[in-house]
Amino acid sequence: MINRFRSYINEQHLFPTGEEVLLAISGGVDSTVLCDLMHEAGFRFSMAHCNFHLRPGDCDRDEAFVRQLADRYGVKLYVAEFDTMRESQQSHQSIEETARRLRYEFFAKVCREQGMTTVATAHHRDDATETFFLNLLRGTGIAGLHGILPSSPLPNHKDGEEHLRLVRPLLSFGRNEIETYAFNHGLQHVEDITNQSLEYRRNQIRHQLLPLLRELAPGFDATMQANIQRLQETEQLFAQKIADYKRRLVHQSDDGDYLILSEIDDLRPQETIFFELLRDYGFKSAQASAILAGLHGASGAQFFSTTHRLVRDRERLLLAPLTRQVQTCKVTFEVKERNAVDLRADKSEAFFDADKVHFPLHERQWRHGDRFCPFGMKGSKLLSDFFCDEKMTLLEKEQQLLLCDADDNILWVVGRRASAVAVVTSETERVLVAKKI
Repeated sequence: MINRFRSYINEQHLFPTGEEVLLAISGGVDSTVLCDLMHEAGFRFSMAHCNFHLRPGDCDRDEAFVRQLADRYGVKLYVAEFDTMRESQQSHQSIEETARRLRYEFFAKVCREQGMTTVATAHHRDDATETFFLNLLRGTGIAGLHGILPSSPLPNHKDGEEHLRLVRPLLSFGRNEIETYAFNHGLQHVEDITNQSLEYRRNQIRHQLLPLLRELAPGFDATMQANIQRLQETEQLFAQKIADYKRRLVHQSDDGDYLILSEIDDLRPQETIFFELLRDYGFKSAQASAILAGLHGASGAQFFSTTHRLVRDRERLLLAPLTRQVQTCKVTFEVKERNAVDLRADKSEAFFDADKVHFPLHERQWRHGDRFCPFGMKGSKLLSDFFCDEKMTLLEKEQQLLLCDADDNILWVVGRRASAVAVVTSETERVLVAKKI
């Protein structure tokens, strides 16, 4: 088993050469066997354990066992204790989601402080099969059907820490092989009683569904391993095709402020590809379907994920992060003598008779009901109608800056149109020069 263990690690390039690996240890049979294999195979490692204080007495027992295990192998142990129930209530996440987040945040913190890049977990072949059926029952794209990958980015890392990896060196082994290894080598471990509870969907799959499938189909485990391998390879081809669609259909706006999705009608199969275009921005499959159902509705309709907002704009879709900032302080102005000013303005400048302007000036965003008097036109016009004539998107309207006088009259729709207020004439002596920067 040790030779297979080494070979799998080398084939999958799981461990950086010579680098210490952080082993996630619970004290259960899987992580205990992984610990022993790491030791026997001669890999450098330390261990990290999370005490979630969810099972009175048992969690402290598990921590004590892991401390003894670290002493036995002579490796460093990093332990974190969490009030998981309180954290769950404060974050409005489930217990499982909270524990998972806390676990990986802790692993990332240890890696950051100790200069490591790789965290090893004891997921094995049966875990991959269980995950396959879990995702199948929940409803998933093809990415959910590849089970558990040998290597992936470490969840909950900070920006700039994309190099941190989560690896699973036991994926080539089944649960029976791991338990047999533990028995043959006299390895003690602790048992989590919740692993037997049928209240959890994963345990229902583990203790009820998979035994039935093994009874119905001899060789089921080998078949599933081959199926998952083919699905992983299929996903790679699928990901390449989705990347091609992204390059062709997803573009940044001219100012780089948001993304534009176009030619959605031409997608085939539409719903599958559209969901893949949106999933990296936090949108779920049901949301993607709802957006497609109203694809040709009125402009301005909005949809939200936890991180992004999608806006329908005619035949296009606009995608912006929820943290998108509104522009501020983007105009400078100064007063010059009339003969010192070249009045041939481009869109980045506007000119006004300085002696007819009511100072002080201020900048603001537009509000519903705003009106202004566009230069070259008679009378006033609703700013919303001007925006419509300019074919501005909702996101552009939100970012549009206005330069106003002391009476809040709009002097300039910055970068687009000056008003007829305080227009420069042959009688003008001093010119207010406003410039977009």
